[in-house]
Amino acid sequence: MKWFLPPAVGSVLRRSALYSTLGVGCAAAAGLATVAALTSMVWLLRNPTQWSASVVAAFLVTGAGLSAASSWFSHCAEARFAATLRRRLARHLVRLPSRTLARYDGDRLRRLVSDDVTALHHLVAHAPSETATLIVVPVASVFALVSIAGPTAVLVLLPGVAAALFYSTVVAKLGHRHSAEQGRVMAQITTAVDDYARGISVHRIYGASGGAAAEYAVATVQFTRGMVGWVSKVATPAALASALLQATVTYAVAYAVGFGSGTEVLAALLLFGLAAVTPALRLEHGLDYIWAGRAAGGRLADLLDETPLPSGATWDDQRTGGALRAQGITVNSGERAVLGGLTHTFEQSAVTAVVGPSGSGKSTLLRVLAGFDVQDAGSVTVGGVDVWKLIQQFRHRSVFYVPQGTDVLQTSVRTDLRLTAPDAPDGCLLGALASAQLNVDLDTAAHELSGGERQRLRLAHAFLTSAQVILLDEPTSALDGVTARAVFASIRNLAHREGKTIVLVTHDLALADHADDRVDLGARQVVSE
Repeated sequence: MKWFLPPAVGSVLRRSALYSTLGVGCAAAAGLATVAALTSMVWLLRNPTQWSASVVAAFLVTGAGLSAASSWFSHCAEARFAATLRRRLARHLVRLPSRTLARYDGDRLRRLVSDDVTALHHLVAHAPSETATLIVVPVASVFALVSIAGPTAVLVLLPGVAAALFYSTVVAKLGHRHSAEQGRVMAQITTAVDDYARGISVHRIYGASGGAAAEYAVATVQFTRGMVGWVSKVATPAALASALLQATVTYAVAYAVGFGSGTEVLAALLLFGLAAVTPALRLEHGLDYIWAGRAAGGRLADLLDETPLPSGATWDDQRTGGALRAQGITVNSGERAVLGGLTHTFEQSAVTAVVGPSGSGKSTLLRVLAGFDVQDAGSVTVGGVDVWKLIQQFRHRSVFYVPQGTDVLQTSVRTDLRLTAPDAPDGCLLGALASAQLNVDLDTAAHELSGGERQRLRLAHAFLTSAQVILLDEPTSALDGVTARAVFASIRNLAHREGKTIVLVTHDLALADHADDRVDLGARQVVSE
């Protein structure tokens, strides 16, 4: 089913091609075994011997075994495909610039990585095998039917052919037209329910439940309208077509065609007439799943086509200690220049405070220096090495970035800190907490800390990293004046004692006065040699 998916997603199928091929092959063989079993049943009526019954049983058992093998291979292929796709999505997400990620809220990313990958299940695990069965079984059934009952026997297939054509044309177009809208409505009400349920306590505290309730009410109405529309425009025509494929209609035509014929002819009409159209019954919901899968594949491909951050080949972080140099950094947002030609050398063994009004590009500058955003012009070097020449997954060994508002893990303080220093003893962890002015036990649940304590826990990571360049975005914004000054003193002591290059964004001008250097973005351009 690679041709049903965009190249960015379809290329992932190569890793599971062998399992998928085996699944399709077993499905086709199972179909042939089933037709062979039906043929043997017809001859069993003419010559009811133990040997004939054994042949029928053997074909049935073989068909069941092949069908089970097809399901196993196909689901193995889908499992490998889904795992590979999720890994590729995860690797791609961590390489996307911050500005790109800002366009995707958390719920949208969750739906992409979870729901949309799951929506591809039928397209990968079932559709190839069902397509093979849909081709092999009718062809083999028609051949057997004509061989036993003659050319006029094909009349028994007319209801199934009419229904199959209706499915593949009218129902397929209707399903394709409405599947995207149905998916949008389903996602909307799921988000509304999730947001309202998760935020009940917050809504009660701040009296903001009216807005959430209104959004939920609107989503409910749209969901109802969407489902009614889908039932009337897609499900009802599909049900009418499905009725033509049922045994009642086929058997009626079979009795009309085979009236007065021998037992084996009537049996062939009944058995093969239904067998030829049975695979088409799976079209009832299969087409819906296929169109839903194609829509999900398109959304996933759009994400995978987003341009990632550059990644170089330099991995030896020993070469990248020293000063941090920004040369002609320009970052544009639409027609507005967030940073315009900024040039500055952030010296080693020093704390540089970055100040400026809101919207002047302070956080943007840190993200560019850290390699989390790409500048439109200019360059960033660390110890003379261009930051983009560093392998991305090891870039944090040279440049350690603590963004503003980053959350903590739902685990202990010890485990949270060991993300930065896996082998650090408890004494070092406690020392980092002390430098960040946080006095808590290492076994304390990190997610139960207050906002200010969480901020200091995030800052404690900076005292554990081996990176020579540390970038801090508003590290004291949630702290009182006394604690903020103590934390700033610890940061400055770290820079002087260990030769670190520390760049700190702050809105507190009094703290900035105690820094070793200052960059004021209020002038929109800074040039410092």
